[in-house]
Amino acid sequence: MNSFASAQHSLADTRHTTQNCRFCAAELRHTFADLGTSPLCQSIIRPDQLQDMEPSYPLHAYVCHNCFLVQLQEFVAPQNIFSEYAYFSSYSSSWVEHARRYTDMAAERFGLGPDSKVMEIASNDGYLLQHFLAKGIPVLGIDPAANVAAAAALKGIPTEIRFLGSASAEIIAGMHGQADLLLGNNVLAHVPDLNDFVAGMKRLLAPNGVITMEFPHLRQLMKGNQFDTIYHEHFSYFSFVAVEKIFASQGLTLFDVEELPTHGGSLRIYARHAGNAQLAVGDRVHAMLRTEVEEGFLSLDHYRGFSEQVKSTKRKLLAFLIDAKQRGKRIVGYGAPGKGNTLLNYCGIRTDFLDFTVDANPYKQNSYTPGTRIPILPPDSIRSTRPDYVLILPWNLRDEISHAAAFIAEWGGQFVVPIPEVEVFRAPEFMAV
Repeated sequence: MNSFASAQHSLADTRHTTQNCRFCAAELRHTFADLGTSPLCQSIIRPDQLQDMEPSYPLHAYVCHNCFLVQLQEFVAPQNIFSEYAYFSSYSSSWVEHARRYTDMAAERFGLGPDSKVMEIASNDGYLLQHFLAKGIPVLGIDPAANVAAAAALKGIPTEIRFLGSASAEIIAGMHGQADLLLGNNVLAHVPDLNDFVAGMKRLLAPNGVITMEFPHLRQLMKGNQFDTIYHEHFSYFSFVAVEKIFASQGLTLFDVEELPTHGGSLRIYARHAGNAQLAVGDRVHAMLRTEVEEGFLSLDHYRGFSEQVKSTKRKLLAFLIDAKQRGKRIVGYGAPGKGNTLLNYCGIRTDFLDFTVDANPYKQNSYTPGTRIPILPPDSIRSTRPDYVLILPWNLRDEISHAAAFIAEWGGQFVVPIPEVEVFRAPEFMAV
């Protein structure tokens, strides 16, 4: 059963939770961004499902006045989103390269070798663990999606097909021991029960072990107007001040932090057991906390106004698309990512604006985007149709995509990115120096 079909559950299975913060349980009263209603963004539509009803859920982000965690309500249980997943990490070459560089850094910094154990939460298709495996370092993946775990198995990566929480961590630790390095990239946002998840990480971590987690930084989301990264699969949106509190509540101390360019601006945090004094809290932690406090992340006033910024961006994108269509231009998309589907649904962009979109992932090809029902074709469809504009939906991969599809310059085609503002640009090798 795919994720679209699994979402066709009864109303009894839909999570109408009370509006309370998932970390501190305070009542949620303050809107961060209201994007209306939207289907699950990774639930691609197969041709035989085009006449079926498609569930749609509120996409309303709140900010907690007590701990300042930005979050969505849990309308759909994770089992109905992640048990079969359409996103395969290995189809982004830049992301695989990012993972390779991380493994080089981590192996050297933490002295990892044949006697170590590396575990990755949300290990997907083995895009990262394959690099540790090549170094002779034992690995274990943890991922709830059987389809991506099967792809990892082809790379020789063992995977526990489970969601991580305190109970499953107990089982995994009993079977495989604890991790010297426990990592998770872009998974923290996918967890509705944050406290249980972080407790599970603590249980899996060896006494002198290290946790690293990467996630989009709320500070950059707000600066870059990245509202399209808000979708149901992302339950939470983290500032450093909020995530520091969450980890501390479970006896984990953040001792280092890095700012990364990935996904429009991410953080990589480093955590250890609170009692492990061998790893001192570094200057970058104090600097990041100070920066966010000074910028107002502990004040509700800082979060006000983001909704109007989002509405303005929507109007500007639609104005560009309307003008282009009125001039008789042909527009297609590139990519079918979660963020793209948030953008398409919020802005009401369907085949009246985009003829189709393309994606390198065969799992998504010859299907349709959720909600907007735009055909998803293989990338070579761009060459055969010669569009005037290519709208890059995964704008964080603009360099990778604009190089891969630079051939559109042969007929005068141009690229468009929607975030943070609408920008039209030519293929790289045709740009003026």
